[in-house]
Amino acid sequence: MPDSTSGPGRIADAVILDIGETVLDRTREYAAWAQFFDVPAHTFSAVFGAMIARGRKVAEVIEYFGATTGVAGGRGERSAGGRSTSGPSYPELLTARRAAGLDVGITEDDLYTDVRPTLAALAARGIVVGIAGNQPSSTSDRLRALDLGAAFIASSTDWGIAKPHPDFFRRAAAEAGASPERTVYVGDQLRNDVVAPLDAGLRAVRIRRGPWGLIEHDEAVEASCLAVVDSLAELPRLLEGAAESAPEA
Repeated sequence: MPDSTSGPGRIADAVILDIGETVLDRTREYAAWAQFFDVPAHTFSAVFGAMIARGRKVAEVIEYFGATTGVAGGRGERSAGGRSTSGPSYPELLTARRAAGLDVGITEDDLYTDVRPTLAALAARGIVVGIAGNQPSSTSDRLRALDLGAAFIASSTDWGIAKPHPDFFRRAAAEAGASPERTVYVGDQLRNDVVAPLDAGLRAVRIRRGPWGLIEHDEAVEASCLAVVDSLAELPRLLEGAAESAPEA
């Protein structure tokens, strides 16, 4: 287990980065889903945005398309709220998409450009960095293969526990060798990446990018963050020094 030692003036010993839209730009992934369901990319994006604005999860959006397009298992019924009531599950659809030759994998081009420089800058300051999010094990496996220099990379499937459960965040802090109160979770979604880690005793930084970063707004929730940032590059200066250096939420 990595060991973290508090530095003078530092406000955190460990940083845990979410995966989707924090470390990974999922543009190619979503394009592959649109191709798999044989719908225009614009249509997929519009439905995706409308559903997540109503609080739906990615897996629910994919299952909705699976049920309504008849791909990999026939058409299902739609509820008034847009949730599919029958049809293939997300894991079944993912397997079918890959079997159809649409496994896009994860490459260097899928990383946001601020990921590697930020991990290096945080490590140089003695801050332990982990990467953990709600993803299948294949995603964490592929991220490890990119050799990002993180202390650990894990998915909810690896651990058998998912956000927003508090044990997910406590496990992340423990993997980093830090106490929850000295651990900062960084992510784009308000419920899973801000409210949930705060409830588990961690601190939180919200990053405004990806669909959730632009769609979700809640001043009260964001005010509870250590900061709201537009780039991971803001983290090293924020976490290493005095509180007055932190941007306002």
